[in-house]
Amino acid sequence: MHPNTEIVAKALLDRGAAGTVVELPESAPTAQAAADQLGCEVGAIANSLVFDADGTPLLVMTSGAHRVDTVKIAALVGAAKVRRATPEFVREATGQPIGGVAPLGHPAPIRTLVDVWLDKYDQVWAAGGHPHTVFPTSYEELLRITGGTPAEVE
Repeated sequence: MHPNTEIVAKALLDRGAAGTVVELPESAPTAQAAADQLGCEVGAIANSLVFDADGTPLLVMTSGAHRVDTVKIAALVGAAKVRRATPEFVREATGQPIGGVAPLGHPAPIRTLVDVWLDKYDQVWAAGGHPHTVFPTSYEELLRITGGTPAEVE
């Protein structure tokens, strides 16, 4: 198991999550790639997108069927500007690569918004710290394990 995945697996265990990390046969750097391998709707993929909110990391867990409205997000978090983070910013904030960013297992807590759309699914899938790993969870559990805030992000 990749070291990032081990950190995520331990964080899931420590927080009492029901699901465990599974390895996919192929890399899943996009929500569609993950959905295709898992046999689920793309909307049931909980994308972990890191943004730069006035220099502070902001994690937005969004349905794979959505695009994040950065103007709306900026207003929600009280930031002057929210923009997509660079790969370096993402790795520094999460310790994980783009395409595999998990909602937990980061070096320090990151403010997190969770797309209310994910509540439409009994089971959602989130990245496990590496582009080849994911874990099953639910909307309610995702809120609990991330300390996230429900939000309309689209």
